[in-house]
Amino acid sequence: MSDRTVAVLSGGLTHERDVSLRSGRRLSNALRTVGLTVDEWDTDGSLLTRLSTLKPDAVVIALHGGEGENGSIQTVLEMLGQPFVGTDSHACRRAWDKPTAKAELSRSGLLTPDWVVLSHSTFRELGAQAVLDAMVSRLGLPLMLKPDQGGSALGAQVVRDASELPAAMVNCLAYGETVLAEEYITGIEVAITVIDTPDGPIALPAVEIEPKSGVYDYTARYTAGLTNFFTPARVSPEVASRVADLAVSAHKLLGLRDVSRTDAVIADDGSIYFLEVNVSPGLTETSLLPMATEAAGRSLGQIYAELIDRAIERA
Repeated sequence: MSDRTVAVLSGGLTHERDVSLRSGRRLSNALRTVGLTVDEWDTDGSLLTRLSTLKPDAVVIALHGGEGENGSIQTVLEMLGQPFVGTDSHACRRAWDKPTAKAELSRSGLLTPDWVVLSHSTFRELGAQAVLDAMVSRLGLPLMLKPDQGGSALGAQVVRDASELPAAMVNCLAYGETVLAEEYITGIEVAITVIDTPDGPIALPAVEIEPKSGVYDYTARYTAGLTNFFTPARVSPEVASRVADLAVSAHKLLGLRDVSRTDAVIADDGSIYFLEVNVSPGLTETSLLPMATEAAGRSLGQIYAELIDRAIERA
């Protein structure tokens, strides 16, 4: 393994650039501890030249948002025949678009909060207040607003009163042209990492998320001390097994590969709802995948080194 060179891609030009750089830095350090030679590359106009001239044995994508998760970078790597860790471009596109992922999993029998998807132009052309009134009539209150694409909860907001809707909608539309409005499910929020192994995908211990503000938004995610985390989640073995089954099912049904993280909520009545899935989970000091890895008795470097081996074997 020590003679292998790995390029970790991070940065980019999305709203999540800073988080991505932190993820890339932590992953690079973890891979060096298991003997790999690691180059950290910001994803910019020099990427194709670097790939062609330096020819790393494998690439690991630590990009968040935009091109790092919507299949664009993956398409470029596939065109070049470059081995990489992560989901292929076609499945990335399915997972990246939250309504598409929800619809596919709902058709397969998994629970997900009821939802509607509305574009900015719909509000402009039909009248914002009339559309908002119809949304509340359909989904009730409270509800969750989020961009239909994107990560790190950017633009996401819980709306508990109809008077909050216009401002929340403006905030959401600042991060995309289309809004996903969901029925808000109260309960225990959990995140479940799934890792591919030679025997198939397995779920690591679920991380229970308890934001002190009550909402796991961008600030709560990346500011130390604003959220309490419990790994494994404080649930019964039976519920933990059902949560793991949900995440593995989402991973398989969406055609994901190597690593994914499913976000879900355990409702007060015990039902488990799929919220969304991430094909490039965060790896920062407050991110959930490293917590799950530690709870499983594994190191970040070990797990990703094994995924690198698999990526090279695929090629």
